[in-house]
Amino acid sequence: MSSILIKAATIVNEGRQFVADVLVKDGLIERIDNNIDAHADEVINAEGLHLLPGAIDDQVHFREPGLTQKANIYTEARAAVAGGITSFMEMPNTVPNTLTQQLLQDKYDIAAQNSLANYSFYMGASNDNIDEVLRTDARNVCGVKVFMGSSTGNMLVDNPKTLENLFSKSPMLIATHCEDEQTIKNNLTHYKELLGDDITVDYHPKIRNTEACYLSSSMAVELAKKHGARLHILHISTAKETELFDNTIPLKDKKITAEACVHHLWFSDADYATKGNLIKWNPAVKSAADRDGILKAVLDGRIDVLATDHAPHTMEEKAQAYLQAPSGGPLVQHALPALLAMHQQGKMSLEQIVEKTAHNVAICFQVEKRGFVREGYWADLVLADLNKPWEVTKQNTLYKCGWSPFEGTTFPASITHTIVSGNLIYQNGNFNETIKGKRLIFER
Repeated sequence: MSSILIKAATIVNEGRQFVADVLVKDGLIERIDNNIDAHADEVINAEGLHLLPGAIDDQVHFREPGLTQKANIYTEARAAVAGGITSFMEMPNTVPNTLTQQLLQDKYDIAAQNSLANYSFYMGASNDNIDEVLRTDARNVCGVKVFMGSSTGNMLVDNPKTLENLFSKSPMLIATHCEDEQTIKNNLTHYKELLGDDITVDYHPKIRNTEACYLSSSMAVELAKKHGARLHILHISTAKETELFDNTIPLKDKKITAEACVHHLWFSDADYATKGNLIKWNPAVKSAADRDGILKAVLDGRIDVLATDHAPHTMEEKAQAYLQAPSGGPLVQHALPALLAMHQQGKMSLEQIVEKTAHNVAICFQVEKRGFVREGYWADLVLADLNKPWEVTKQNTLYKCGWSPFEGTTFPASITHTIVSGNLIYQNGNFNETIKGKRLIFER
């Protein structure tokens, strides 16, 4: 493997910033020091640049297999690397749903051939595959995904006995999508009676409302506490839900953790007027008060990690009427630049961004030797220029779906280099596609 010497970078790591050199050899960070004088195959002058541990995105939908008209592992991992995400954990609602060990292995085989980023895949849970779930190897798989609400295919888990089984028996992290199905159905019926089929997207947060989210999240927390399960609640979208989480104990000791997504920190229901279905997500983007409440919980440690819930659809699908348009949008290329913009708006520090996108994800999932700039760890590293603004356009958007909800936005900071498992994969718009990412391993 090649060696890389990064000179004079401002390293952001473990709560501090300092200028140093970093020597990468055989995939690992060999040395962090002042003025390293060593031979390297590649030397990067990083003076004026910030060096961050690569982001680990714990929630993406890369659509392969079965939905590859929207995206695939190659295209979306490539976009992720350009956005400073060096590792991802992908969800099981592909086609067919990832409900058996063989289907899970099939996705790992695809990623080994095609992914420029490091990768892991969730095992999916349904009402009738508990035996398959329990066969999952906790050291090689990030977690079990449970849709406790509306979902794709056979993946809505609403049988109380199944939930009790999962929470009492799962040997590994259970990641949940929490929205109460019956509440959503009741709300939809109510608005259809009022408006017929002419419901517009601004009703989305009224249909998928705070009550639907809190009812399901609070039930998941109760189940986890009852059984001592390791629970991770995904994409918190309401201020009320943040009351369910604790910031009084260290993350490594928490049994119940939470994630927030970049779109719930950036957009509010006021943006439906201009963005329409492009910001139709499940759970819904809600009020500015919810957005502010989520940010507060991120900063005070009740919410532990930040992610994307990257979930692309074609523009043709999004152009349909509200009731027909699918929920979800692409984010991996733009999530870290959006967070860096929030830093420059004074909303969070660089140290907090690194903590929530890298350190805490590694701790939360017990990822082996990743998520930190440390000697002996895998070199998953990102260089960012905080003084290099760029506008998001269709032309520079790398997702297979070809669009972004951030089009027209100018971000003040750019990702200039991305190193994945010790290999320089992205540099100023150019990719090295000859080397693929590695499978994540977990210390469990």
